[in-house]
Formats: sequence, C-alpha cells, structure tokens
Amino acid sequence: MRWLGSALAVVATTLSAGCSPTTHTPDAGGLPISAVGEIELSGGPVRFDYASIDPSRGLMFLAHMGAGQLVEVDLHAGAVLRTIGDLPDVHGVIVVPDRHRVYATATGQNQVVAFDEDTGARLFAASTGTYPDGLAYDPVHDTVWTTNERGGTETVVDADTGTVRGTVDLGGEVGNVVYDLATATMIVAVQGRDELAVIDPVSLTVTRRIPTPECEGPHGQALDNVAQVMFVGCEHNATMVSVDLKAGTVTGHQAVGETPDVLVYDAELHRIYLAAESGWVSVFDHHEGRTTVLGSMMLADGAHTLALDPLTHHTYFPLPHGPGDRPVLLEYVPSD
Repeated sequence: MRWLGSALAVVATTLSAGCSPTTHTPDAGGLPISAVGEIELSGGPVRFDYASIDPSRGLMFLAHMGAGQLVEVDLHAGAVLRTIGDLPDVHGVIVVPDRHRVYATATGQNQVVAFDEDTGARLFAASTGTYPDGLAYDPVHDTVWTTNERGGTETVVDADTGTVRGTVDLGGEVGNVVYDLATATMIVAVQGRDELAVIDPVSLTVTRRIPTPECEGPHGQALDNVAQVMFVGCEHNATMVSVDLKAGTVTGHQAVGETPDVLVYDAELHRIYLAAESGWVSVFDHHEGRTTVLGSMMLADGAHTLALDPLTHHTYFPLPHGPGDRPVLLEYVPSD
C-alpha cells in the first residue's frame, strides 16, 4: 500500500509516485475531515466499488467487486456482519431501509439481485442490459433502475417481484442514475453523449436532455435536491461540473483528481465529496448557488469510492490494500 504523506491543498495535474508505505490510517490533513477509525474487511485485497448505508441501523452494504461479494458492515460495532458471495463482478449496491431490502448489480451475469436486509437471503435475480453498474430506487413507483453502462440503457425492475417493467435507450454509454424527489424523475449521466438525460418514470421516455459542455464523459452524480443542482464527475477531463437542473445549464467547473468516480452530497452540511480512480479525494462547499473547494489531496491508492452517513456525517472509504495488505474501511469525521 502506498500512501502520500504530505497534505496537498489543490489537485496537481500529475500525481507523484514512490511514496513510503505506512501502517496506519492515512492523514487527511489537506481535507476538512479527520480519521476516527478503521474496520478490517473480508474478501482479500481486491477492488471495491459502490457502498450504501442504512443510517437508522448503522449498516453498510459494500460491493467487493474483485471478490464477487456483498459485504455487510456494522458501523456501530466496527465489524463485518455478513459476506454474501456468488455476485460476479458486483458493482452497484443500494439499500432501501423502508423495504428492508438490498439490491446489487452482478455485472458479470448482467443481473440485478435483491436480498433481505435482515437475513441476507436472496429474493430474486432479474436480467438487465449489458454491464449493469449503478443503481437508483424510485419510491413512488417502487422500482429499481440499473445503469447498463456498455449497453447504453436503463433497466427498470419491480422492486418487489423482480419483474422487468421496461428498458430505456439513452443513445450512448451511460454513467450513474439518480432519482430526483423534487420532480419525480430519473436523471442519467450519458457519458457517451456528454449530457444528462431526464426520464419520465411512468412513460419510460426521455423528456429532456441537458448538455454538459466542458464535461467529457459525465459519469458519477450527486444531487442537491433542494437547490436542484446536480454535481457531475467528468471521467475524461478530471473535472466536476455543477448543473442547474431548472435552467438546464452548467454553472460551475472544478478541477478534481484524474478519472473522478463516486460523488456523495451531505445535504445538511452542504458538502460534496468526490473520490477519483487516481486516489485523490476532493471536498467542496455549496451555498447560495456557489461551489467552492474546501480541500483536495491524494488520500490513498484505491480510494475511488466512498459512502456518507447522513445522520453522523461520517464518510467511509473502502481500500483493498490497508495495513498488512488487508482490505480496510477507513472512517472520517468532518473536522471543520
């Protein structure tokens, strides 16, 4: 495991290598977060992907992509509760606390799989398009949406039965999908067309397309539902853009680490967290229509994904190579 020991305030255009290994949680002095703990994970030192938290129960569900496993972590106890296998190349995961269900994309089988949150029992597996990645839940129509990245489609699945209700063709490779509570629509980052697509979840048709100029390969998304601003990570030009959904325009550009991947938004603190494939993490403040950088630095190799607990405001970063080359979940708290 390589850590970058110095805290950096801005994103550099190139990332340095040749750092000395350490045996402790990496310092995040260049970010407005402080390390408070780490949890040893199961499954071996291979790649993780998305994570989802049930904040009321303090449970995290983590896609251990390289191991083909879904890992359930008790954040309060600081321990792994359960590991569920037979999920080849698992990417996306989302927990729906009201339903006591967890959904994951078994990308290697082109499926979305549902589990009982309480027992871990497999409830159904539904076929998707090619290379299902991220997930979103529509609570109004009780559906789960899978982003089929290479297929350029969204598969819409009944959250109860697993019945496929329909497919939406986006006309190009797609990134993540987000449910917009304010407008009751689905919003998809169409990385093959450099735009956001707004979908009516009833008719399953694209009702609007929002161009994202100077955002090459829009992929990850996080939504400020109240302000109606979408924050989008641009895979191919190390940028995060702010998109005013009402106006349909890009209102801001921010430099981030190379190949931005996962974004989360803390609605109470008005903070955006972005993790990049390069291991760089960036944190931004969003107030009154303005987005400003609070810090950006190389956190650790493999730190391309994260999850946020909206009740505690803690952020969690799963790493395949922690101390002793064991996978570990790093926990941070806002420091200012």
